[in-house]
Amino acid sequence: MPSPNQIFTELVTTTFRNHRTDIIDNVSNNNAFLQRLMKKGMKRTESGGTTLAQPLEYAENSTYQRYSGYDTLNVGASDVLSAAEFPWRQIAIHVTASGQEMRINSGKERIVNLVKSRMKNAIRTYKNNFSFDVYGDGTLPNQIGGLQALISDNGQGTVGGINSATWTFWRNKVQSAAAPMQGGAAITPSGAAGIMESLMLPLWMAQTRGDDKPDLILSSNEYFNFYETSQVSLKRYTSSDTARGGFQSLKYKSADVIFDGGSGIPNAHMYFLNTDYIHLVVHKDADLEVVPEMRPYNQDAVVVPILWMGNLTIGNRALQGVLKA
Repeated sequence: MPSPNQIFTELVTTTFRNHRTDIIDNVSNNNAFLQRLMKKGMKRTESGGTTLAQPLEYAENSTYQRYSGYDTLNVGASDVLSAAEFPWRQIAIHVTASGQEMRINSGKERIVNLVKSRMKNAIRTYKNNFSFDVYGDGTLPNQIGGLQALISDNGQGTVGGINSATWTFWRNKVQSAAAPMQGGAAITPSGAAGIMESLMLPLWMAQTRGDDKPDLILSSNEYFNFYETSQVSLKRYTSSDTARGGFQSLKYKSADVIFDGGSGIPNAHMYFLNTDYIHLVVHKDADLEVVPEMRPYNQDAVVVPILWMGNLTIGNRALQGVLKA
């Protein structure tokens, strides 16, 4: 008969591998931002490399030229930069059990229940922490570069190895209620008719370039409440797909406005995202992959690691924006 720890390890490994796709979907459905990236096919895998290279997509190509006859054509490069480079980041979560726990639960039903409990806990922990990281600023040790890092409150910063103080095309748009981008006095966000729209419209217009426009607006609690209150007689709810994801959402023009409370979005913020230029990149061998069990040399226990490796990348910051107090 296999030992209790062998049964535990085999059940964890088999269960996770058989349901890996469902687990990954469940993780993405826990976060409105990830759900949109997955739905639009903006997740990709890579097999290696020292960094994650993301080709840049400029606002305009400077070689557009009107000419006649033998005029010399402009064939120069639009800029000397062609790609942003993002570091790999790694995450591990472990399904564990002590020797005592495994021996106490050595019966078939008991060991199955133990595995289910530990798997459920590991997946829930991963979902909650990864959601926080996705919206984070990337300042914690080995943390992925989340939304607050890609789209900064001042529009600048070094992202993907490119310093936007030097390369102005690499700055995201910023709408500040304290100093509106359209000029004029400070605006106090509230649910009064027209107030939130007076902040949202200039930012929307600044990010619109032909067919390029924000498709997702992620909001903190109070700003979503202000927007919803101001739309009492004009509410437009999003599709049933978004509702099934468990997210409360409205519409602003063609974009979904989603409240993803408790996820890590900072207070008094709205992120206007063009998700055509944002990617979730993962390593093909570490997209929530189970690795062989590990036995601590000085403990009576078994540890089954589950590993993830990747990062968020962005190819155009100029078409992203943030609305803040």
